[in-house]
Amino acid sequence: MSEEQVVARNSKVKVLVGGSLAALLAIGIVGFIIYSATCPCVRTPGGFLFGESNNEPVSDWSFANQVPLCQLQIYAGIRPHSINLNCMSTPEGEMYLSCSVCDTKYWASKVGSDEVGVMRLSGVTYPVYVNRITDPASMDRAWRARVAKLQIYQALDNPAPDPDAERPDRWWTFQITSRS
Repeated sequence: MSEEQVVARNSKVKVLVGGSLAALLAIGIVGFIIYSATCPCVRTPGGFLFGESNNEPVSDWSFANQVPLCQLQIYAGIRPHSINLNCMSTPEGEMYLSCSVCDTKYWASKVGSDEVGVMRLSGVTYPVYVNRITDPASMDRAWRARVAKLQIYQALDNPAPDPDAERPDRWWTFQITSRS
């Protein structure tokens, strides 16, 4: 084989390998976008949250009590991670997320102070900050809002707690504030 033939062959191999890698990357990106469009699903996390964007500041989240579930997107490293959660608003319009046995949840370990996120309620996305609340009085206020909402949106596999139920020790809550 001549030197020209070797160079030509090596060139073809580089093109084939480069093209194959580019095709795999494109397939991966398209697949992730399709996955993001369909999940989070029940307990399976998703990626990006799509929907109509509301970039206006929200100070009263009471409309969160009109939807059975909310969806939260945060970043786990460089990857978007979205989940379904119970969300609830206090009578004052503050929004909180409910997380039972949260110390075992992957996403909760990724939430830092003023974590940047996206909330989706009824197909509309809102840019938000997420903060874990550890103050007992604030946690109790969020718990009471959760119990009140679940009296309306209980499911057969998730019955509503008694109206006077006490907050469990391993229950966490996160406050949602608008970042617009």
